[in-house]
Amino acid sequence: MPNPKRRHSQKRTATRRAHDSLSTHSLSECPNCHERKMPHRACPKCGTYKGREVLEVEEKS
Repeated sequence: MPNPKRRHSQKRTATRRAHDSLSTHSLSECPNCHERKMPHRACPKCGTYKGREVLEVEEKS
C-alpha cells in the first residue's frame, strides 16, 4: 500500500479545498401563497404543487 513520503504544503491543501464549501439552496416562489420554497416540491406553507392541493396543512393557532 503506497503512502506519501512528504507532507503537502498548506497552499496545496487550501487549493484543493477551495471548491469544498457549501452553497445555499436555490429557492423559488410559491405561485399560490408567495412564500419561498424549494423548486419541484410541494409548498410546506399551503400544501399546493402545480396548482392543486397535495398536502393537508394544519392551521397553527
